[in-house]
Amino acid sequence: MAADEPLVLGIETSCDETGVGIVRGTTLLADAVASSVDTHARFGGVVPEIASRAHLEALDPRKERAHETAGISARDLDGIAVTAGPGLAGALLVGVSAAKAYAYALGKPLYGVNHLASHICVDQLEHGRLPEPTMALLVSGGHSSLLLSADITSDVRPLGATIDDAAGEAFDKIARVLDLGFPGGPVIDRLAKEGDPAAIAFPRGLSGSRDPAYDFSFSGLKTAVARWIEAKRAAGEDVPVRDVAASFQEAVVDVLTRKAVRACKDEGVDHLMIGGGVAANSRLRALAQERCERAGIRLRVPRPGLCTDNGAMVAALGSEMVARNRAASDLELSADSSLPVTDPHVPGAHAHGHSHDHVHEVSKENLYS
Repeated sequence: MAADEPLVLGIETSCDETGVGIVRGTTLLADAVASSVDTHARFGGVVPEIASRAHLEALDPRKERAHETAGISARDLDGIAVTAGPGLAGALLVGVSAAKAYAYALGKPLYGVNHLASHICVDQLEHGRLPEPTMALLVSGGHSSLLLSADITSDVRPLGATIDDAAGEAFDKIARVLDLGFPGGPVIDRLAKEGDPAAIAFPRGLSGSRDPAYDFSFSGLKTAVARWIEAKRAAGEDVPVRDVAASFQEAVVDVLTRKAVRACKDEGVDHLMIGGGVAANSRLRALAQERCERAGIRLRVPRPGLCTDNGAMVAALGSEMVARNRAASDLELSADSSLPVTDPHVPGAHAHGHSHDHVHEVSKENLYS
């Protein structure tokens, strides 16, 4: 860890996790996360207003903890990075507002970054610099995407995405049908280990020869599983929950890994990075490893704690922005709930030729000094 590498604090509030991370270059110094998932569980899904209020309560304590863990003073920072989108609008605004206030008070450059690009960049904290280009499969409650990144700070190209439900969303819905609670991913993963993945032949969406090569669809699978369960119950038979979980999970990860490996081969990329909350799924990891080894592709998957939403991933991308001298964002930065992945960050109106001066102009009296 070189002392001259960019030292950046990252703030993440796109959904139900409040994350503050501090990164120097590709070294993780602190990662403080609070989750409001237990509060949402009562409602069977994330409630945006509750998420926003939880961020308001958790953000400052997490920031203090991150500084304490890293042993870093706010004055030492080279920049503040924050998730500007995509995500829940109200939740994003909490983080963006806090980051702007922090950057203003410290006289530090502000970087509004993309949530999905951050999920890719976080792998640098575990496995070192990302190769360029990087093939990334991002799977979470809100996204299922295949992305090719030639430069994580400026060039991320979508190859394919879900056309309906995201993979994580399908896990949650099937868990609900099976009365397993929310969130569905961890409990289905656990039960599937005791079930037979070949017990029930559930459909593989968009896997025909005429279907889009890299797009995903999980809505038909979700309906097929729900109908199968309903038919069993209507006949008065017991539902083999473990076999259903294993067979459903296999249908999801089969399609995800098959398309990801195909994209690597087609694009001539010899490695695959998997990120997002569903990347914590043990069967997805195992099948991806197996198929990548067979295809001569190197697999990179961060540890589960870095796959779910966290501030470290935002700080990692922010540090890369500083290192590559990307333009800082304006203090007029706003949250964009549908920020496209083709925008890894949101440069300010002064992006051309003004570096970070605008931040310092409005903050010559450093509020922290």
